[in-house]
Amino acid sequence: MRPRSISVLLVDDHAVVREGYRRLLEKHEGITVVAEAADAASAYQAYKSKKPDVVVMDVSLPGRGGIDAIRQIRQWDPDARLLVFTMHLSATFALQAFRAGAKGFVTKSSPPELLVSAVCDAAAGRVTICPEISDALARSRLQDDASAIDGLSPREFEILRMLLDGRSSEEIAAAFNLSPKTVSNYHYAIKSKLSVSSDVELVLFGLRSGLVTRAEEREHEDDTRSA
Repeated sequence: MRPRSISVLLVDDHAVVREGYRRLLEKHEGITVVAEAADAASAYQAYKSKKPDVVVMDVSLPGRGGIDAIRQIRQWDPDARLLVFTMHLSATFALQAFRAGAKGFVTKSSPPELLVSAVCDAAAGRVTICPEISDALARSRLQDDASAIDGLSPREFEILRMLLDGRSSEEIAAAFNLSPKTVSNYHYAIKSKLSVSSDVELVLFGLRSGLVTRAEEREHEDDTRSA
């Protein structure tokens, strides 16, 4: 008897990128992409509707990021199996993703077959970490800034990312369905946990820890996605 196909939900904000990964995954017998989503809210609804075996999730999504989407899906289904597939090579993103409930973390610079094997591992309940992230995680233990970020919850981490991206309290509140006052409370708590006293220091912290994407890095990511 043939084994049941692994059903997959693809989450990435670029339709062309999703199409490429759909083709890659469905070339392999035993994997079927049953739904796609472009942001955290639609990913959550698609998961509830399709209940896929594995979610392949980018962490860079418009509005609420992928890490908070992982947290939300895992709250609804503690057995959900989510695999992060992203451009980010940072141990910080990996640690926050695993804290939110991810089953694996693979970078988009990894060989294509690694994504396929990671999907199979996630479906089987196994954890997959690509070599670049394994190395980054080992190095991060030596950095004070990484240790400070480890103290943030997944939601605090996503709000920090939006603050560093220059989003207003109102924009962040709308993305998370929170009040601006609640966002201000998060803002204060984040600065407190990171031991910074101003937004300027917060940006400098983001630069040191690799959370602020410089212009040339953004261009590289855009070029890669459109290739």
